Amino acid sequence: MPGDLNKVILVGRIVRDPELRYTPGGAAVVSFSIANNRIYMKNNEKQEVVSFFNCVAWGKLAETVANYCKKGQQLALEGRLQQRSWEDKDGNKRSIVEVVAESLQFLGGKPHAETSPSVDSMETGDMGSTEPFSDDDIPF
Repeated sequence: MPGDLNKVILVGRIVRDPELRYTPGGAAVVSFSIANNRIYMKNNEKQEVVSFFNCVAWGKLAETVANYCKKGQQLALEGRLQQRSWEDKDGNKRSIVEVVAESLQFLGGKPHAETSPSVDSMETGDMGSTEPFSDDDIPF
């Protein structure tokens, strides 16, 4: 029997600067939140709803997010939903659903154009060129 589908694609802005930490085993993990606006019409008036999504990234992607992403930056994020449960210090059961980022792309300009990685390099970990091609490569 094939597995179920768990895929999330979001475009939004980072709510606060990402928080990088390391597990006892040395794995990098970063936590951040994204605000996503939805606009719709109701009674011929434009309405806006903002949703906030908790996100987490691991490994090289976590370090990239921590180094290059700041509050207010717009991102396109692809990943999956994950639910975690734990018991807090008072013995209460807690649970959270979060987006586990698997890849992302910077949107809305280049506030760190000198040092930002290219989209392809974010998945491979290569921190080379910031542009996939130059203006000279465009045939018109």
